Amino acid sequence: MTRRPTRIYECQRPGCGFRFPAIAGVPASERCPRCGYPAKAAAVESPPRGVAPSPEPPPGPPLEALLDNIRSTFNVGAMFRTADGAGIRCLHLSGVSATPENIRTAKTALGAELRVPWDYSSNGLGAAQEMAARGLKLWALEGGEGTVSIFEAVQELDDAPIGLAVGNEISGVDPGILALCQKVVHIPMQGYKRSLNVAIAFGIAAYMIRFAPSPRR
Repeated sequence: MTRRPTRIYECQRPGCGFRFPAIAGVPASERCPRCGYPAKAAAVESPPRGVAPSPEPPPGPPLEALLDNIRSTFNVGAMFRTADGAGIRCLHLSGVSATPENIRTAKTALGAELRVPWDYSSNGLGAAQEMAARGLKLWALEGGEGTVSIFEAVQELDDAPIGLAVGNEISGVDPGILALCQKVVHIPMQGYKRSLNVAIAFGIAAYMIRFAPSPRR
């Protein structure tokens, strides 16, 4: 996706001085979004952002993910962006998880939904069973007693493909799906809260599985 050039603008009203990024050359950019006073563009255009895709595959195993009953369309869209960046080979959506046909999901995915293969099933347990039948090792991303840190779990990876199950923001992973999983992993927490936003947790786990080196490989 080609991005239009941007600049940093600064409001010229004394006492405001609001500094903000905006698309260069657009009339709306020449007004302060806070007070409406004229804004002046910085002399230097903002440099292009982003990381070029690597020609080399990640060292980790192939990864697919089951997004079961993710209630937020924006979380699903963010997970599509993660899937594209980490090279996840397929997203399996199930239950209430919105598909890219939902405009809010597509808006958050920013085109990643066009690059990442996906399918939809009304029954997440059935989708998990199908993944296991194809030979994927099922892992669930979930907290609680008996789970293992994702940072420890990736030390035992081999080349077998992983199917990562992620569940509802409130109720977590379906117990029927958990029963199929060979491993249940969590993101370590240090603060007051006991969990992260599901899309953020998914991103950490996905990149750990795909990119963390393992002594067994």
